[in-house]
Amino acid sequence: MAAGRLAEAARIWGDVLAISPEHAQAHFHLGQHAVYLKQFGKARSLLERAAQLAPDDPAIPHSLSFIFRVQGDKDAEMAALARALAIDAYFFPALLSKAMLLERTGQKKAAAQVYKDALTISPPDDQLTPAIRQSLQHGRELARENLAALDAHLEARLVSARTRHPGANLERLEECKSVLAGSRKVYTQQPSMLHFPRLPALQFYDNKDFPWIEKFESATDAMRQEFLRVFREDNGNFSPYVSHPAGAPLNQWAELNHSSRWSALYLWRDGNSVAENCARCPDTAAAVQAAPMLELPRLGPTALFSLLAPHTRIPAHTGSTNVRLVLHLPLIVPPGCGFRVGNETREWEEGKAWVFDDTIEHEAWNGSDKLRVILIMDIWNPHLTLAERDLVSELLTGLREFNGE
Repeated sequence: MAAGRLAEAARIWGDVLAISPEHAQAHFHLGQHAVYLKQFGKARSLLERAAQLAPDDPAIPHSLSFIFRVQGDKDAEMAALARALAIDAYFFPALLSKAMLLERTGQKKAAAQVYKDALTISPPDDQLTPAIRQSLQHGRELARENLAALDAHLEARLVSARTRHPGANLERLEECKSVLAGSRKVYTQQPSMLHFPRLPALQFYDNKDFPWIEKFESATDAMRQEFLRVFREDNGNFSPYVSHPAGAPLNQWAELNHSSRWSALYLWRDGNSVAENCARCPDTAAAVQAAPMLELPRLGPTALFSLLAPHTRIPAHTGSTNVRLVLHLPLIVPPGCGFRVGNETREWEEGKAWVFDDTIEHEAWNGSDKLRVILIMDIWNPHLTLAERDLVSELLTGLREFNGE
């Protein structure tokens, strides 16, 4: 069968059936061959017997649905697909066939939703036939059109309602609408080490939560000048930001591991100050120390100049714990640079800081021909009390002691 010698395969399946009359796969494959020959009566009899012998195989009722489709029996076709999906709700061929049937019967909204489900679990394109790839592309367009129509309908519904609340901050409502309409994905916190419950999963925080940020931003020019001087003195030879040892699983970091394309000059690293670099950059060190620096044993504070080389992308990743937040202060930002946290993408502006939760998936890129430089530092999540900060430090100290670190 795999070699395309269908007649010979059917003959041998017949021999199998002669030896073992209750052989489910023989009935199934002979039924499929009968469909190929357009002997639909014979095919239906063989496939129905196969379904009796192998009631847990979703491929059999799915094959039966094709016979009903050819015969124009839409109700029987849907019933057969329902049986297949009752056996395996994630059976991709049946999902795709159901979406196509719904569209053929004029149920475009329902079809768009099922196409969307099928696309979610679809195998890679190189494992699909050209016909299935074409069907999926059509389904993708239909799902997109349906979401656009839903978004327009919801927007029309909200127009007059917004006038009832002049001056209200509706940013969260707008994001809620986008998620409902399918144009935004919901991202959650995924800390690799410690999750602190009941902290808000905010992608970017409002700078109003950090009254000290404006003063921090005022040191931008001094920080930039200190960086440029050290950069010249060191000929740009800073430490690679990604530095996994041999044998460690690299996953998305393979391309940047031990690479100068993303490098750093640390002022604080894993909770310890780098005295030499702080002395070389006194204004930067003073500004960092004046902020509510994270204090966690062998984890924070960390503060550094982060350098991203031209045409380099930092892959999507998440950080270690939501008890900390990360601050970016852009110092040198050529056009073509960007940053995404969850479903929000921003462009850096020199001298304008922002704070984000790095346990939410984020990525960065430099699409320009020039170097991008940002001052990065860890700070405490402002929603933690002083008591919680103290006890979290004890928790992590205890974890490291237990692990013999």
